[in-house]
Amino acid sequence: MANVLLGATGSVAAVRVPQLVDVLAASGHAVKVVSTSAALYFFDPAPLRAAGQLVTDDDEWPGRAEGARYARGDAVPHIELRRWAELFLIAPLDANTLAKLAVGLCDNCLTCVWRAWDTARPVVLAPAMNTLMWQNAFTKRHLRSLAADAGAGHIPGHLADDALVQQINDRSSTLRIVGPITKALACGDTGIGAMAEVPDVVAAVQSVLARAQAA
Repeated sequence: MANVLLGATGSVAAVRVPQLVDVLAASGHAVKVVSTSAALYFFDPAPLRAAGQLVTDDDEWPGRAEGARYARGDAVPHIELRRWAELFLIAPLDANTLAKLAVGLCDNCLTCVWRAWDTARPVVLAPAMNTLMWQNAFTKRHLRSLAADAGAGHIPGHLADDALVQQINDRSSTLRIVGPITKALACGDTGIGAMAEVPDVVAAVQSVLARAQAA
């Protein structure tokens, strides 16, 4: 079993965060959650906060709004999380955060963890967004960029979405994409873009961990 850091971003699918935590814990993993401020709109953070499992931007920069300042020796949460975690799962991964990861922006605690991540350790990403956002050319471009950074080499740009995800998963030993599924979306549209079901996300975590342990 492993220390799993669950990153939550501002997709409606963040309503599944508590369930993800429960299923991962039931599988024997230790779980912490690093959440963007947008993701907190979709689930109640209080139980996770009470259990000491939640880290947010307020923890990364405590008291900033009140004028507090960093003092040498203070903990740096995104580094502490990176040291603790054996696998980084971002579920849901919204379009905005996907873009940030692809170009290296790190303006919140979650993206700071990503930028500081030990690339020898596994990552699982479960995108979730509106159909047209998923089909936007930037999405494919950003996924290909992450794949290249994860050692997958050049992924052809003409591939259909399913083939792109499959090639990334086949070629990278550390990155696993759990592609979105087709269903009625929260916005009222019906199409591809919903986050994969929780059991499928957890199965990907188990598979990547097994592959990493066998390497």
